[in-house]
Amino acid sequence: MIDGSILIGGESRQREPRFQGFDAASGVARAQSFSSAGKEDLADACRLAANAAESFAMLSPETRAGFMEAVAQEIEAIGDDLILNAMGESGLPRARLEGERARTINQLRLFASEVRVGLWLDITIDSALPDRVPPRPDLRRMNVPLGPVAVFGASNFPLAFSVAGGDTASAFAAGCPVVVKGHPAHPATGELVARAIVRAVLGCGLHPGTFSYLPGASHELGSALVADSRIKAVGFTGSRSGGLALAAIAAKRQEPIPVYAEMSSINPVILMPHALKTRGEALAAAFVGSLTLGAGQFCTNPGIVIALEGPDLNRFLAAAKAAVTSASPQVMLTPAIRTAYSKGVAALRDNPGADLLAVGPDDATCGSAALFATSAEAFVSDAALREEVFGASSVVIRCKDADAMAQAIKGLEGQLTATIHLDAEDEAAALRVLPLLQAKAGRVLANGWPTGVEVSWAMVHGGPYPATTDGRTTSVGTLAMARFLRPVCYQDMADALLPPPLQEANPWKLPRRLNGAKEAA
Repeated sequence: MIDGSILIGGESRQREPRFQGFDAASGVARAQSFSSAGKEDLADACRLAANAAESFAMLSPETRAGFMEAVAQEIEAIGDDLILNAMGESGLPRARLEGERARTINQLRLFASEVRVGLWLDITIDSALPDRVPPRPDLRRMNVPLGPVAVFGASNFPLAFSVAGGDTASAFAAGCPVVVKGHPAHPATGELVARAIVRAVLGCGLHPGTFSYLPGASHELGSALVADSRIKAVGFTGSRSGGLALAAIAAKRQEPIPVYAEMSSINPVILMPHALKTRGEALAAAFVGSLTLGAGQFCTNPGIVIALEGPDLNRFLAAAKAAVTSASPQVMLTPAIRTAYSKGVAALRDNPGADLLAVGPDDATCGSAALFATSAEAFVSDAALREEVFGASSVVIRCKDADAMAQAIKGLEGQLTATIHLDAEDEAAALRVLPLLQAKAGRVLANGWPTGVEVSWAMVHGGPYPATTDGRTTSVGTLAMARFLRPVCYQDMADALLPPPLQEANPWKLPRRLNGAKEAA
């Protein structure tokens, strides 16, 4: 049931003023109104989260994993009501949202399995050496949770990067209570998922402060959440301006805290000469398919293509132009996002260094694809050509030679992804390009497309600034847990006082490193 509530530790609250969600396709306000969380609600949510932190951190892996599986089950049980509300609020099609729901559920279950395995604790024991000169003390180390985490819902993934998305799932897995600032673009969807988490918290008998949900349309609410002294880390997916604003607030606190913000990326695609020659037309079709997927509203959208100029690139461009020209306009997530996209495309149109190659059919309410071209020299010298345009817009960089291609890559900011298309004949030349891409991106793809991020153990969805505020981390995959953990070493501590994973008996039977080697089972 959706009634526009704030959810504080399992308690539903109604507040004024209220705000409304909008139908993404029409821009018309939806009937349901929603409470705006205030200072008292925020303070109560953070207080309860702090109170829950100790007990939640001390849960056994089995208990915590069972809770996360309960969250997945509760979300699944919402049924079609979740999909219908998300469709209305986001404009995304049913198939995309059903896939996103499956991703949300599966990543919760993946983190549950990772919690059970226990490798994330990095349990390490150096036994005492009393006869050594000087003697070595008994040292035992493991990762522990940071404490309450603030999570901000993302506009472009109303399920997988929102209330129960990757930030929330990884924080729960690490043992951290979560306070979610719901995204105002999909408040009904957010409330449905938030209620599912609350049911799982109560059903598993956990402290009610393990999770709270704060809806609201004001930036002040999010700022106050980050500023609250009981919050120990922040997960955010959104614009560069939004992420940096939150990071600045966190840095100015009496106790500064980490803000793990995934922000902007233009995701360069490198077309190596032989691949471009032998399969240029096919690459063009696949490129435009990736570019226009979901109206281009992916953080991994291929916003830049880098290739050597010549007849092979011309054939690629001809095929890409034809595909863009025929690409149907698509509903964008919000009117504000569409307006920002239109301004970004207009700025490229007005830029003397950019040539407009093709645009999709015009539409007054939807986003139309756009393709531009520029030279490597202009791209390196003009920062405006390197700015992200969030939507189905891309710029092709014509390079005179391999040196110009290298300079174009070096001119890039940090990226979430970098893609290289190559054949076996390109491998020698690729050896020069790959170190440049590695320096710029968190994920380097060969012969694929960046849209589509696997939720797995090896995935990195992060990258050097400004792709993220901390290029050492990822917001997708099991490594995302590391953002919300810190190591603690116990020295010469009595066995009965140690956390269970560090006790001699190892009651949870988790993998440990003993004196530099894997401990025998």
